[in-house]
Amino acid sequence: MNFSKKVAVGLGISTLAFFAACSEKPASPTSPSVSDGSSSSIGGTSSSVDKGEVSPNSSSSKGGENAGATGSQTNMAITEIMYNAPNNSDLEWIELTIESGPDIKSMVLSNLHLDGAIQFKFPNEELKKGEYIVVANNLELFKQTYPDFKGRLFGPWDNDAKGKPARLSNEGDVIDVKIKGDGDVSCSYSNLPPWPSLANGKGHTLVYKGGNAAQSTSWGASKMINGNPGVGNDEWLEASSVRLNEIMPTKTGKAAWVELYNPGKTDVDVAGWIFESKVRKDTLKVKSGIVPAGGYLVLDGEKDFDKELIVSSIGGAYYLRGKVEGEESSLLLPSSELSSGVVDLSDGSIAQGALKEATPGAKNTALYIGPVVLNEIHYHPNEKDLNDVEFLELKNTSEKPIQLFEKLSSGDNRGWKVEGINFEFGATDILPAGGLAVLFPESLSTTPGEAGLRKRFAIDEGVMVKFYKGKLSNRGELVAVKKPFAALKKDAADQDGEKLELKQWFYDWSDATLYSDNWKGDAEYKRTDGLGFSLQRIEFSTMGYEASAWTAAKPTPGK
Repeated sequence: MNFSKKVAVGLGISTLAFFAACSEKPASPTSPSVSDGSSSSIGGTSSSVDKGEVSPNSSSSKGGENAGATGSQTNMAITEIMYNAPNNSDLEWIELTIESGPDIKSMVLSNLHLDGAIQFKFPNEELKKGEYIVVANNLELFKQTYPDFKGRLFGPWDNDAKGKPARLSNEGDVIDVKIKGDGDVSCSYSNLPPWPSLANGKGHTLVYKGGNAAQSTSWGASKMINGNPGVGNDEWLEASSVRLNEIMPTKTGKAAWVELYNPGKTDVDVAGWIFESKVRKDTLKVKSGIVPAGGYLVLDGEKDFDKELIVSSIGGAYYLRGKVEGEESSLLLPSSELSSGVVDLSDGSIAQGALKEATPGAKNTALYIGPVVLNEIHYHPNEKDLNDVEFLELKNTSEKPIQLFEKLSSGDNRGWKVEGINFEFGATDILPAGGLAVLFPESLSTTPGEAGLRKRFAIDEGVMVKFYKGKLSNRGELVAVKKPFAALKKDAADQDGEKLELKQWFYDWSDATLYSDNWKGDAEYKRTDGLGFSLQRIEFSTMGYEASAWTAAKPTPGK
């Protein structure tokens, strides 16, 4: 190996790909889903099961009737998304349906509308269960692209804050479907692993498959080019039968390596499969290798590819692709010198990130966790109690104070971020050893304001209080604490007042969770969904993805 080679710096990593999907409940057993945790990362099969065939069981909603609907609660779902059409086309649309419950007699009286990434209020029309409707940003372009479309088409959605036609972000975003009473849905998507890359500017849509709706594996790339809007019988491309399970970055004196895992019952020959590094814009071919059924294969970066594999410690997106379109597994590496990989969770879902220890040829164990952790999440306060408000609490578990702001002599500075609430710390923010920071929505910054909140909750002056612009989803979403890391154009220390030039900001992940209002289906966690209880951390040995790392209790901000 030529160790004089420099690991290339690539695109910044600002978000992991664990997002809540667009259905608030898991699919029924008859819906297509991944059967066990070992294959839950990238697996999935092509199917023509109707997209509306999802569980009619009650979710964590607690009553309330939609205007125009009688009896049980109406629950919505988003079932298909075109967020990045090829060739920078303006074509964008989402498909919706009633997931469970009665028809809506009036979408106006029910206050059915879209929020989040886009805003749109539906007209005074009915919506029957079993019908799939579409909302698009450019109606003429949609009609040109789908001349045989027979369904109901709505739009365009509202302009953005600058008065220009709003666009779905190509990087990923959250779309909320809101309805009077309960039954709201928060839908997230991303162009990063492990989401299907074929839906990112390659002519395919995201199709909801069923299964655990809080995982990217509940979605597949449409089998049809441009998707099939308004029809609830879509097929998706089959994902990889082999999982990209762990990757070790290149280190001085040591080659990188890649671990593959086969959850199936048949050996898989991966000779000729393509391994792609987005950060280096490089593709390599696997020379030879068999991944045994239920077993692992470790590929050496020097010997097992058609050219040397270099894996940067700054992180990046990596893909393994088979010989059939859609046969893909992917992994997003955070900025870390540790190996990164996939961890199977007890509920059958997955998490990915830097690992506490490398486990080549064996099952991955715990994810690395940093010193600043998520300590309490009150994502859905009791709306009948005006004193009960949303908040998120962080804790410094180390014995040293932590400066939550990274400074460069060039002035290109960056604060720690909390993803999920659109928050970044400032230049003077320091979290004391063992200290807490309580973050409240910006809407509370004036009334009752910081002083009022401290008084209401008896928050000590030594506890940091801040305000964020975003909002925690009532249905569940990814929340992550991230430390900025600067890649510089010069490796030498700043000397003689010379300003080092910034090349790119990256992020080390300190902690993350993907909370859910239906975690485990357990009554304990349902209490956090509008009943006056918060999620409180009880286990800190690994990142907070496991439901068992949390308990439900009365909110204790700053305690």
